[in-house]
Amino acid sequence: MSARILTKKDAPKDINNQEKYLGDNDFIVSKTDKSGIIVYCNEIFSKMAGYPPSQLIGANHNLIRHPDMPRIAFKIAWSLIKQNKEFFGYVKNLCADGSFYWVFTYITADTDSKGNILSYTSVRRKPPKSAINTIVPIYKLLTDAELTGGIEASQDLLNKFLDEKNTSYEELVINLQKGAVI
Repeated sequence: MSARILTKKDAPKDINNQEKYLGDNDFIVSKTDKSGIIVYCNEIFSKMAGYPPSQLIGANHNLIRHPDMPRIAFKIAWSLIKQNKEFFGYVKNLCADGSFYWVFTYITADTDSKGNILSYTSVRRKPPKSAINTIVPIYKLLTDAELTGGIEASQDLLNKFLDEKNTSYEELVINLQKGAVI
């Protein structure tokens, strides 16, 4: 008898404010198929998320999506990687015990010799605290906008913010990674 595959419905409902931290030299690595189903995860991912690898393999990656994450961030990610472009961003992940951890993530498409997308690989590392301190209030505004006006309202708010800062999403993320104050 095979194990039941976890879905987003299996994510913890009792979310707490306990934060876990990646080590300075830790890298989380996972690979998904084209629809976001995990086909590989390293031990650090399993440890941080709080699920054994056997439960992560076959699960949709959104199992660990924290409700504080604005959906627009994932819309941007999917839009870029489906075009075979790189995505960089800050993500708050939900652990099996209801705690959370932040990562600086890089996602890229894996392609065959003809450029057809086969899968996606994500590498995550510990983000600078300054970047998280900056991104948390922005994400809060975006998630609040989504609650009242849907993802379109969040997109409009993000576009307005980026226009005011005279930057792109990609530049914002890279500058935060470099320690810039926004």
